[in-house]
Amino acid sequence: MTRCETTHRWAPIGRHRLFLREAGPTDAPILLLPHGYPCSSYQYRRLMPALADQWRTVAFDWPGFGYSDTPNPAEFGYDFDAYAEVLNDVAEALRLERYALWLHDYGSQIGLRHAITHPERIAALIIQNGDIYEDVLGPKYETIKAWWADKSTEKHRTLKEAVSEDGFREEFVGEVSEEVASRVPPDLWKLHWPLMDTPTRKMVSVGLMEKLEQNLDWFPRYQAYLREHHPPTLVVWGPQDGYMPEASARAYQRDLPDAEFHILSDAGHWLLETHFEQALPLVRDFLSRALR
Repeated sequence: MTRCETTHRWAPIGRHRLFLREAGPTDAPILLLPHGYPCSSYQYRRLMPALADQWRTVAFDWPGFGYSDTPNPAEFGYDFDAYAEVLNDVAEALRLERYALWLHDYGSQIGLRHAITHPERIAALIIQNGDIYEDVLGPKYETIKAWWADKSTEKHRTLKEAVSEDGFREEFVGEVSEEVASRVPPDLWKLHWPLMDTPTRKMVSVGLMEKLEQNLDWFPRYQAYLREHHPPTLVVWGPQDGYMPEASARAYQRDLPDAEFHILSDAGHWLLETHFEQALPLVRDFLSRALR
């Protein structure tokens, strides 16, 4: 069945009720789209129908984000391991046996844990501003590193203040030029913040920032996976990113020397919002060769 429009539904997957977006022929090559922070599957709303003539695309909201349920923290870990299990549950529930993965923001950390566990499933990677090299983390990490070094109430307050409507807005438009920022719809924070403004969801968001410290131990494992398996990879990157500058993109060449690199010079962390027309042909060209 060909489905160029995006459909939306909730489904019981694993132990959770998740919100899913799907587009494209059900028998077409598959691109799986885990989302980043502070967003949801909404970030792929333009990409999915633009690929649906040839590829099946699947995006979903993590537990505690978007329209998916928010499990009790006593029953769900809200860490990178727990989210990797959810990603596996999605793939198994939809009977996805082999697929490309889009890696962005937290989705890169979760997606690579999934790839390490199931390397036979990974047909290709598209990496968009996802950091796995500690030595090239950008200057915006200094706030988080300050709390790692001094776990005081004062240092923690800065993390909590970032989980706010103003904090979300800063993530989306705070690092690009005024002209580029004007292309970012306020819906990204105006619509998403009310969904996140609950005690549990705010706690989850702060907790993920805290857990980035333990996630550093996984960086060498992510790199080893890339070196060992060399999946076909497209890197499309917005270097105006305080967490993940251009050096964070170039570092992938250490382990993936054959990867395709495209640095969109005035783009930032959310290039699908601001540079969609530039990114789309790169993605289509790559997928036409990587997913046959």
